[in-house]
Amino acid sequence: MSRLELLSVTKRYGTHAAVDALDLAVESGHLVSLLGPSGCGKTTTLRLVSGFAVPDGGSISVAGQLVSSARGVVPPERREMSMIFQSYALWPHLTVAENVAYGLKLRRLPREDVARRVRAMLETMQLTRFEQRYPAELSGGQQQRVGLARALVVEPKILLLDEPLSNLDASLREEMRHEIRRLHDRFHYTTIYVTHDQAEAMTTSDLIAVMRDGRIEQAGGPEDIYERPETEFVARFIGSTNILRGRRTGEWEASCDGLSLTCGGGAFPADGGAIVSIRPHHVILGPPDGDGAAGCVERAVYLGAQRHYIVALDAGPRLQVLAPAAVKAQAGERVNVILRAEHCRALTG
Repeated sequence: MSRLELLSVTKRYGTHAAVDALDLAVESGHLVSLLGPSGCGKTTTLRLVSGFAVPDGGSISVAGQLVSSARGVVPPERREMSMIFQSYALWPHLTVAENVAYGLKLRRLPREDVARRVRAMLETMQLTRFEQRYPAELSGGQQQRVGLARALVVEPKILLLDEPLSNLDASLREEMRHEIRRLHDRFHYTTIYVTHDQAEAMTTSDLIAVMRDGRIEQAGGPEDIYERPETEFVARFIGSTNILRGRRTGEWEASCDGLSLTCGGGAFPADGGAIVSIRPHHVILGPPDGDGAAGCVERAVYLGAQRHYIVALDAGPRLQVLAPAAVKAQAGERVNVILRAEHCRALTG
């Protein structure tokens, strides 16, 4: 296990900075997700860490040893890292056992050691009964397990995963998210996980780094990122939210879209404006003669354990509301909504 550190790492393609003075520290044994939309620099960052790309500026170190800078890089094969791609990249002509053994044989380990480590890894990955099958004879989830087994069996210092579940269907993705976390809790490899899927990041990560335009917009634990976003971009990207805009009227008070709000945390923009986020499940739906802001239900959708509403407030804004199934309202019905201060989050921009 090794600490990974990126200092002011920059990678340009022409005049475009795909990665722009990025700083990131991954503590030994931690799993960090790089989360963000397509084109934000996630995969380029992973290629820089792996040695498949050379930075134009900054440095990358592993356990205090420099492995990348603009002056040169340690080649990928000498970094003691394993990388798992979207396509799994399994050898089609090799069996499961032979695929898993491939990296060990390249290292010229004794045959007995190779057999022992492959057998143990196949048991860990629940692949023993498939060891003589070829990749084409496996499901997508089984192929992904083989890819993980092949990456882990060589005991890398750092494990790199590039959108590893994007080719799986929804049910398999959910299963494999938990499997990846289970394996990490067992082996504790220092891991970077690239994904655009917030559920994957929330399920697997010790730390989430939300990326935008080649930079890290915000980094923190899953709960911290979700409950305490700092910017509108992060608030929108991690789960759904309602964004209200206006002007600051006090230290924690704001007038937004005709509503007087008090925020329980965060920070307002420096220009005197106000941006406030409130999650749909934190909006309280009540009767029209109660407290709160008056409005009308535009849409009501039953989701089983919950109901999703769109409420058009008399003051102007439209809010998403996610309420327990027992809270019932029909489209066209008058209601009041309550926006409690502890759930209103001030955003810097």
